[in-house]
Amino acid sequence: MSASIKQPPPLKGIKVLEFAGLAPGPFAGLLLADAGASVLRIDRPSSSSSPSAPTADLLTRHKSSLPLDLKSPSSRPLLLSLIRQADVLIDPFRPGVLEKLGLGPDFILQKINPRLIYARMTGFRRDGRYKYMAGHDINYLAVSGVLSMLGTSKKRLGGKPSPPINILGDFAGGGAVLFQGILMALLARDRNGDGSGNGKGQVVEANMVDGAGYLATFPRFARNTFTGNLPRGENLLDGGCPYYDVYETKNEEEYMAVGALEPQFFKELLQGLGLQGQGWETKRYDRAHWDELRTIFEKKFKEKTRQEWEAIFDGTDACCTPVLGYHELEEGKENGTREGDQRPVVTLTETPLLAVSKGKGGEEDVRRGQGPGVEGEGYVGRPLNVGEGGKEILNSWLGWVEGREFKVEDGGNVVLLKGTEKGAKL
Repeated sequence: MSASIKQPPPLKGIKVLEFAGLAPGPFAGLLLADAGASVLRIDRPSSSSSPSAPTADLLTRHKSSLPLDLKSPSSRPLLLSLIRQADVLIDPFRPGVLEKLGLGPDFILQKINPRLIYARMTGFRRDGRYKYMAGHDINYLAVSGVLSMLGTSKKRLGGKPSPPINILGDFAGGGAVLFQGILMALLARDRNGDGSGNGKGQVVEANMVDGAGYLATFPRFARNTFTGNLPRGENLLDGGCPYYDVYETKNEEEYMAVGALEPQFFKELLQGLGLQGQGWETKRYDRAHWDELRTIFEKKFKEKTRQEWEAIFDGTDACCTPVLGYHELEEGKENGTREGDQRPVVTLTETPLLAVSKGKGGEEDVRRGQGPGVEGEGYVGRPLNVGEGGKEILNSWLGWVEGREFKVEDGGNVVLLKGTEKGAKL
């Protein structure tokens, strides 16, 4: 798809303050930055005269950093000046942290910036029984009910619930949901204003329990239907069905994924496997035959390598594809054998997002985004050095220059100079 790019990315001009965190908060910031927003991460300065080491956060592309000591009165005027300019603030902390620092939403939205979108990300619900407890992705999925549906069959494989890395809670049910809430709040602000961003802001609250639970709406409903009314790992879409499963090929640790649910697709699968005409076209609906069919499939797929099965099924409607590793995709994008280039999350034909991979993009192919791409091209993350790009953001947002409006103390903490501080105080 080619188009002449006449417009900047969709969120260009939106200013975002992201308090440093890990996983969901930074992921929401990454989605905003990839869409063209100016994202400034607020980092903790070093406790010594040496510069702070980069944090473990790798979701940093298109972002800048500014070290501020949130507990220091000397940092407060500068922080409030930034909040006055911001469109979005991302709070990744547990409930009550920013309130204790005098930066809660009631104060900020009433006294500092009523047009601000104050976006808050937690794991557990803010009003639930676990709200003050520590947790991780696995815990949020556990109490949401989602984890109980994930994993292998207790009856068939002796399995137990198994977490899908931290994709479903931290990122899909966390950061991506918060991003969606931010976009809705920005739209609402424009609707209640004059379209120039001066409408009323609001608090956006997202948590991973509700986010993951919402994503599980269909499988939750399916518990009352043929699709999902059996225990975990014994249903149509959770590995229980032999024609919706993964099979190892002749080469160890190389697999093919099968998803031939519809009759016409299942027919093509049988043809590719050489199993047509044996009655499986009708017997497949009887769950009593599933174990037998699975055993037949397991033996069949072990007869050929994955490459050989690809040659058979590529270009067909058998819904049978290779299970590719990221190392294969990364290598494949270099030699053209795999579609391994990492692209923006969505294609906007008139206002493309910023490119991730280098190479042809922009006016040549808007699906790759606009701009030069980034180092690592979506395969290698880069830590953001504390303070990197922060001075430029102070100049861009506020017109400030080091030595005139602010200075950098030992350890990297940035504070306003006396004349500027007086004008910046509440």
